[in-house]
Amino acid sequence: MSSRYAGLSRAELATLVPELLLIGQLIDRSGMAWCISAWGREEMAQIAIEEWAGASPIYTRRMQRALRYEGTDVVTIFKGLQLDIGAPPQFMDFRYDVQDPWHGTFHLDHCGALMDVEPMGEDYVRSMCHDIEDPTFDATAVATNPRAQVRPVHRPPRTPADRHPHCAWTVVIDDAHPPVEPLAPYYVIEQTRAATVELDPIDPADEGAADYAGPLLTDVDFGAFSHSALVRIADEVCLQMHLLNLSYVHAVRQRATDEAQAIEIATKQLTGVAGIGAERIHRALDLPATAAAAMRVLELHPLLNPAAYVTAGVEGFSLSVTPSPAAEDGAWISLCGPASPRPLQAIVQAVDPHFDVEVDDYTEAPGWTATLVRRSEPAKELPEVAVTRFSTGSSFAFEPRRSLPITPV
Repeated sequence: MSSRYAGLSRAELATLVPELLLIGQLIDRSGMAWCISAWGREEMAQIAIEEWAGASPIYTRRMQRALRYEGTDVVTIFKGLQLDIGAPPQFMDFRYDVQDPWHGTFHLDHCGALMDVEPMGEDYVRSMCHDIEDPTFDATAVATNPRAQVRPVHRPPRTPADRHPHCAWTVVIDDAHPPVEPLAPYYVIEQTRAATVELDPIDPADEGAADYAGPLLTDVDFGAFSHSALVRIADEVCLQMHLLNLSYVHAVRQRATDEAQAIEIATKQLTGVAGIGAERIHRALDLPATAAAAMRVLELHPLLNPAAYVTAGVEGFSLSVTPSPAAEDGAWISLCGPASPRPLQAIVQAVDPHFDVEVDDYTEAPGWTATLVRRSEPAKELPEVAVTRFSTGSSFAFEPRRSLPITPV
């Protein structure tokens, strides 16, 4: 099935892709609040470790193949981070230096995740910047080279309190290093349909860059990619989100007292990121507050993308959903339907709080349909969306950047 992003212009896609990367980062801002509430800070940290370690090696390799920068060196690791929902550009402002193929450093001039967590206190900062980062940085690097080690030079809690850069790290690849093995959740997530779904290849004849096979850049210039490449990147970024969510739900399910609790927490996570994600897409594409715009935001939302993974159709003011690989995986779309309209409500109400959806089962086939309606009174913001809005990522604004090649020093 052709990508739902193919109808956007090249300029619109260049604007949307970093938005999608940031929306992926907000999955945790939405989801972890409910894990803290259910099991506490320490268990939340373990969920985050399992979540990222299960998904990131899979989606990192997917993006390497799609944009033809597969390799075993530091540059390959850094390119992967630049196209990773764990490190959305500018919000997680990674600055890179490369000494040679096997040695590099990076620091964060701005860490949006730190800005979100610092107000919660030093214990939460330590959980994120120590307990979670140590295993998950290595889990990401293992996708490129299992003998890569990512180690801190300094990191939060910040001393002094306004220390800049926020953190600094070295990356060293050495045959003497013991190889890093994937954590157990990886072997579960690699069996999902999301891990292997086939997407349309990039057209090398399309105007603009068809890959990222050249030098490492200080900041990825998404506008330099071809329309075809941007469509593929957008779809891959949405798959990153689905893989991360599947890994999150797997970790939650291991701790839930029953399936009902696991579904409740997973649905709250989806609802929160659905609402803020829709708000950001609506604003980034400068869409009006109309019914047609609400349906357009729904059509472009990661919940329904990529089209090869989520089978759905938007026609007029109705959304129809039928069985798909995403439903087989138990992905986000499986948390929506007649008994669970809140994620869809969060999306359309991000465009106008008067909008709502009425969701009905098909009468003769499996699936459901959601119809956009307008209420006379505006809805109050859903509490799951309000929780996610706590993140500075909800209002973060991207700025123009020059894209310069990084040469080994």
